[in-house]
Amino acid sequence: MLWQSAVMPVELREHAGRHYAIQFHYALPDDAWAVELSEAVPAPAAWAEIPNATTHLPGRAFLVAFVPDEDPGLEPTVHIHSHDEHVIPYEIMRWFMEQVAEQVERCRAALTEGDGTAVR
Repeated sequence: MLWQSAVMPVELREHAGRHYAIQFHYALPDDAWAVELSEAVPAPAAWAEIPNATTHLPGRAFLVAFVPDEDPGLEPTVHIHSHDEHVIPYEIMRWFMEQVAEQVERCRAALTEGDGTAVR
């Protein structure tokens, strides 16, 4: 898929020795915010010399929630994007769904206020 993004905040979490990332961006073709869950990958070794540099970056998304922000009649959906089997720990899935729920609330609040902007 080709997405253009306006804002791409990332949240990282470690669980049982594995790193996960949630990334937010606006998916123009879908008129929706995309909330992506991936297993995080190590940052380039050269970044180790940079003070306060992140140690991990988002990997390839295997779960993507689309949260429409222009049509109140459209429901959020979760898409599975994976050719491989992924075991998602309960705490990570809960964290992801909490982030999706917060984005849904932001989008619905923006629609209610009438400005149509639910910036993450």
